[in-house]
Amino acid sequence: MLNHFNANIKLLRKRLRITQEDVANELNMKRSTLSGLENNVSQPTITALLTFSNFYKISIDTLLKIELSKLTGGQLSEVINGNDLYLRGSTLRILTTTVNQEDVENIELIPEKAKAGYATGFADPEYIKRLPTFQLPFLSKDRKYRSFQISGDSMFPIPEGAYVTGEYVDNWYLIRNRQAYIILTLDDGIVFKVAENLIEKENKLTLYSLNPLYEPYDIHVSEIKEVWKFVNYISSDMPEAELPQNEMLKTIATIKHDVNELKKKFYTD
Repeated sequence: MLNHFNANIKLLRKRLRITQEDVANELNMKRSTLSGLENNVSQPTITALLTFSNFYKISIDTLLKIELSKLTGGQLSEVINGNDLYLRGSTLRILTTTVNQEDVENIELIPEKAKAGYATGFADPEYIKRLPTFQLPFLSKDRKYRSFQISGDSMFPIPEGAYVTGEYVDNWYLIRNRQAYIILTLDDGIVFKVAENLIEKENKLTLYSLNPLYEPYDIHVSEIKEVWKFVNYISSDMPEAELPQNEMLKTIATIKHDVNELKKKFYTD
């Protein structure tokens, strides 16, 4: 039960950039006692558990059961700022995932028919492990990816039915403007849009489509469940051929040159 307590209180103290002496004075204990607790030489009493829980404003369950060193920087910041997994409910974003036989994280696939179920089962380990999985060897093994099938034409030229792969974003403040994201929302389910990040000032994202026929709209952070940054897409449809403007001009120039040559030859003959 006390597997993580010792390491957690040491990590929290260092994260807050305070010394052992500072903590010991604040908690009215000897520095040697604190050092023994942090270095797993001794184990805490019930009174000590309550004392550290009150001092760091983190529940005893979290101090005991959650290995805080395994959290990302953003997740740890949420815990320190009061978004405690056990104390405040599941406001801490801990992603449910799966691994293959080599202990490498899978890319879970959410086809169109599974999107409704994903909206409610995204945090359920039993649901996630039933999803089809695959690997893309050119993607980083240090990051988490998931692939979603899209519907509609709001993000054309990416075709309807394509699978868009996204990298998990745990810190929504890092959402970058004018980049595409797959967002799991409370009311609309899975949406694929270009984002403008207004979270810091207005607690919302403004979402845009690539297709100009669709109007942008706002979504409050309270309506967001997950965010995935667009990485690539897979489609069986061949993109429509569109010559860039400079290539088109070159083609027209070549045709005009050939026509002139034919005219010269015709009049010469």
